[in-house]
Amino acid sequence: MDKRKVIPSLRSLADVDRATAKKARASWQMFTIMAEFIEATEYLSEIRPAVSIYGSARLKPESEYYQLAQQIARKISDAGFAVISGGGPGIMEAANQGAHAGKSPSVGLNIELPHEQSGNQWQDISLRFRHFFTRKVTFVKNSDAVIVMPGGFGTLDELAEVLTLIQTKKSRHVPIILVGATFWKGLLDWFRTALVPMGLINPEDMDLVQVIDEPDQVLEAVLKFYEDRSEEGETAEESEETEVPSRHDPDEDRMFYL
Repeated sequence: MDKRKVIPSLRSLADVDRATAKKARASWQMFTIMAEFIEATEYLSEIRPAVSIYGSARLKPESEYYQLAQQIARKISDAGFAVISGGGPGIMEAANQGAHAGKSPSVGLNIELPHEQSGNQWQDISLRFRHFFTRKVTFVKNSDAVIVMPGGFGTLDELAEVLTLIQTKKSRHVPIILVGATFWKGLLDWFRTALVPMGLINPEDMDLVQVIDEPDQVLEAVLKFYEDRSEEGETAEESEETEVPSRHDPDEDRMFYL
């Protein structure tokens, strides 16, 4: 006969003050999360099309990847895409600096951390987050493409998150471009030789990412992705002219995680 475990709820606690304090903390946290979503919607809802650039906070301006991120962001910005970064130093600073020098908005989604994160000066729109997950949702919800530069655990987490959301169809399909063929080779080889043979991912899941090192080719890949999708959806009566994603994309309001 199964014995059901008795797990007390807050309502059943004898210490009413302790239960009330826990509920108050949870309620306050919920309101701060709501406030972050509302502020992000207020400031970012009209900036699309936009491209997110992920990468390490620890790479210095003399790094080849810092300079490469700056060049890519400038080209993306001049092509009409807002550029979204984490707002901090390293690759994030390079992305904001390149975008700030271009024609489109430079956006920083800053996170409060005990170390590493300090906002850079190249942000046209600067938002601050206390919660990682609201920041992640904001990144993905507002991105029409994702460019991933070399980085550590945070960058790998962001990459895995986007891959998971697209693989599971919890978000719309957007191009994911890895910059730094040498840097990403080991990870991609592990995907092919370990994950695919064990059936942990499908072989076609490898097609979710592209590896491109040249700034011009990165921009071309983003544009081509939407040109190909536009051609697939065109009828004979529709215009042959191709446009980048608009604010009225029917997929744009699809919520992530929630």
